[in-house]
Amino acid sequence: MSEAFDIAIVGAGPVGAGLALALDGAGYRVAVIEAAPPSSETGSTFDARSLALAWASRQVLATTDPALWAEIEAGAAPIHRIHVSDRGRPGFARLDRDDEQVPALGYVVENRLLGRALHAALDRSGVTLFCPARVTAVDRSPRRARVLAEGPEGRVDLTASLLVAADGGNSAVREGAGIGTHRVEYGQTAIIANVAPALDPGTTAWERFTETGPLALLPLTEGRCSLVWTCRQGEEEELLGLDDAAFLQRLETRFGGRLGGFTAVGERHAYPLGLQYAERFTARRLAVIGNAAHVLHPVAGQGYNLGLRDAAVLAEVLADARRAGRDPGDETLLTDYARRRRADYARTTAFTDGLVRTFSNAVAPVAALRAAGLVALDRLPPARHALARQAMGLGGPVPRLARGLAP
Repeated sequence: MSEAFDIAIVGAGPVGAGLALALDGAGYRVAVIEAAPPSSETGSTFDARSLALAWASRQVLATTDPALWAEIEAGAAPIHRIHVSDRGRPGFARLDRDDEQVPALGYVVENRLLGRALHAALDRSGVTLFCPARVTAVDRSPRRARVLAEGPEGRVDLTASLLVAADGGNSAVREGAGIGTHRVEYGQTAIIANVAPALDPGTTAWERFTETGPLALLPLTEGRCSLVWTCRQGEEEELLGLDDAAFLQRLETRFGGRLGGFTAVGERHAYPLGLQYAERFTARRLAVIGNAAHVLHPVAGQGYNLGLRDAAVLAEVLADARRAGRDPGDETLLTDYARRRRADYARTTAFTDGLVRTFSNAVAPVAALRAAGLVALDRLPPARHALARQAMGLGGPVPRLARGLAP
């Protein structure tokens, strides 16, 4: 016998868990299926991976569950300022929380801390969590979706009016629904690591554009920075093969001396970079969110925040449907969700893609215009404000959760 739910979410990562929590208390019976067991990692580690949370994402999480946000904030590093520069050329731009009248432009939080807080919130919610459980089959009929999964305790068999694919860039649920993806390769690779600068990074995030791509240093707790160093594809092997001293020296040459050099680096990992997006965000009885719908270049840290806004808007659409007594898997409702996400997705993708292409172009006239643009940006408050709003996730219509309102 299948266990019946209103909504089944495949994937309990930050976006899938965020949607489940946003729907808790909305009157739906919600199930979440997650293949990976909860991490047992405890304590602080130098090498912990991290995410940048925009101000709008902070609002979504805090509105969803104040206790959840309190736990995250206790271990997060706030971003009060963002310094943007172009290597080897004059001019820079600065964004500041005071200009935007917010406590922080964003926050940097370790993945393990965020995951632990989200899973704790799921445990105390009314959401049913199947974890670990790996989806083995999905069938979507005109009236219901059926999901089969396997876990340590045996077979999971459930039905739902709406199935949500939140299972990442290689989403099996999306592929099983016949939704293809488009991918644009940038010819770049990201080197990800944590580093310790000689000077305390404080609350400033640095975005430095170089001829091989952007280099970002985001403040972490304990005087560390999260490094995202974009290099040309093929150069990553050399950077990964350097000893720590040589790597840090190369980093200082590339970044400059604003942080007094670097004293330590943790494990280094390389990831090829590209833009990937689903051909559509819905199918019969199915909504696609987060990385299953779109994967962005990490410049400006927009990827997770765009995905969490997917969850916030879908929660809003579903909450309205519940109040109106509508079927949560109704085709017109899903069409409304896709329509409401279109503008934000197009704007954020254009913003990210434009930064990558413009600031990776070494042609002299383009570089000169770039430098002039940064000078103008720093001196024009309306332009700075528009850029800050986009970076904060407030560049377009803002979901109710991001405004501090219930969905």
